[in-house]
Amino acid sequence: MKKIIAPLKDEIIAGLEAGEEVLLSGVIYTARDQAHLRMINLMEKGEALPVELAGQVIYYCGPTPPGPRAIGACGPTTSSRMDAFTPAVLEAGLKGIIGKGKRSDKVRESIKDHKAVYFLAPGGAGAYLSERVKACEVVAFEDLGAEAIHKLQVEDFPLIVGIDSSGRDMYKPGRE
Repeated sequence: MKKIIAPLKDEIIAGLEAGEEVLLSGVIYTARDQAHLRMINLMEKGEALPVELAGQVIYYCGPTPPGPRAIGACGPTTSSRMDAFTPAVLEAGLKGIIGKGKRSDKVRESIKDHKAVYFLAPGGAGAYLSERVKACEVVAFEDLGAEAIHKLQVEDFPLIVGIDSSGRDMYKPGRE
């Protein structure tokens, strides 16, 4: 497996291929529907975002409260729920997305246009994934609870490249 570090560099993204397994370490952020909606509203008003998106990775996840680890279960949520927001956050500089499931053609094209990458996290493995999170803190929209934006320090977080920066989508060959 290829080991990569977040925030993501363009040359790392360019070297990833759909279907490839990776281990991600570094800082990533969680954000789901409501956090995305708030970020889009801030962007539309020309206001600053609570986190700098350039080069960053957003994980579509609403973690459960911590127990003996830094975070509770932190499995991925269905990515297509964020399809309406994804082109705008990619335009703002986001370089990586983690979730589960296929994406719309519009999102795939936006990933390609912005030379970003979409990763798949294993669904149903939230407790296992929490072992890979070394630190967690809420950094924005605390009132949203589990849907707040969390800053995570991850180590060897297991992922599969779902859509690479050339627009190759690992779901497409299966459908064809």
